[in-house]
Amino acid sequence: MDLEVSPALTISSSELGWRFSRSSGPGGQHVNTTDSRAELSWNVAESAALSDVQRMRLLTRLEGRLIAGVITVTASEQRSQLRKREIALAKLAALVAAGLAPDAPDRRATKPTRGSKRRHLAAKQKRSATKQQRKRPSAE
Repeated sequence: MDLEVSPALTISSSELGWRFSRSSGPGGQHVNTTDSRAELSWNVAESAALSDVQRMRLLTRLEGRLIAGVITVTASEQRSQLRKREIALAKLAALVAAGLAPDAPDRRATKPTRGSKRRHLAAKQKRSATKQQRKRPSAE
């Protein structure tokens, strides 16, 4: 089952690696005997589904999550192994989509308005007056 990240990008199932281990989630005694935690791995550095630009963008943006160019996501929230597979696929798709998203436009610096300056100074004066009233009265 291929992973569709976006209409333009589909990761082949042959590039995805599955591993299963004992999950610590719900399931009672059954959880101690069943390998139900799903780990999904994908080698970003050697993927044929990506262009060179996409590969470099993912490698730089996800470098904290990559180990030797491989990204791994785990799922152990649900009891069913099938549901855990679906969750792991969704997590990987969301990570890759976020990594490939275009940069947000740079913020344009603006000056505070005259009204906002006035409100800021009024709030500071009010706070100052409140603190002045807390002082001990002078001995004079």
